[in-house]
Amino acid sequence: MSQAFTKSMARNIFFGGTVFFFLLLVALTVDTMQVLPKRDHRENITPAVERGKMVWEKNNCIGCHTLLGEGAYFAPELGNVYQRRGGEFIKVWMQAMPTKAPGRRQMPQFNLTPQELDDLVAFLKWTGEINTAKWPPNIEG
Repeated sequence: MSQAFTKSMARNIFFGGTVFFFLLLVALTVDTMQVLPKRDHRENITPAVERGKMVWEKNNCIGCHTLLGEGAYFAPELGNVYQRRGGEFIKVWMQAMPTKAPGRRQMPQFNLTPQELDDLVAFLKWTGEINTAKWPPNIEG
């Protein structure tokens, strides 16, 4: 480059970059506002799903597990556990805890009633149906 970098060149790069990234922000916002309503499935919330969320919260499941990528990373992601394992597996697993297998992390026994187990499974099934654009990426949680 034969000429020196001047203040006016720097100013033009700054303002040009500012305009470009502002327009990019607007475009991404418009795209998000068009895509998100198509992914919404709030109309599928049943009373069992609501009760299952209350079981989830009452037992602080998010203190160990992640759900849709949010929560603690001590135990597996549960956003897709219903699709991976099924509802009956979840119920049997919850009732069998702790397994006392050596060298494994152990989940406490919450002594959930059959109704609470059904509600928790309904909640996990509902969360598994959310279109998360394949997030989190790990299939096994």
